Amino acid sequence: MDIKCIAGFASITKDPAASASLYQDALGLPLEAMDDYRFMDRFPGANHFGVWPLSMAAQSCFGQDEWPESVPEPTATIEFELADAAAVEAAVQELSANGQVFVHEARTEPWGQTVARFMSPEGVLIGLSYAPWLHE
Repeated sequence: MDIKCIAGFASITKDPAASASLYQDALGLPLEAMDDYRFMDRFPGANHFGVWPLSMAAQSCFGQDEWPESVPEPTATIEFELADAAAVEAAVQELSANGQVFVHEARTEPWGQTVARFMSPEGVLIGLSYAPWLHE
């Protein structure tokens, strides 16, 4: 596996308005809005930062608005960018062979990102990602 960079980081919140207020109003980050999701791309030192509502994370991972009780609720997500979609698939196979259990294996999201996700021991939702726009 050859990780290229941190593809993105987002806090995961049950109160998007309060979290957006902290990052946007208190800290002055120029976040854009897409529904309840607040974000900025090309964040200095990272490629993306966002405030991701838990319901949207649940929808992305499980296809439902509620996070399942059987999986610890994440408080953050970090995505590690790989060279291409095939590298994401290979990383899933490599980690699975070593016993890693995935929340979901590699798939392409509606916005074009290929991503597989799993939970870290400390409850961070980890993504292995290929976002084509980061390679242009």
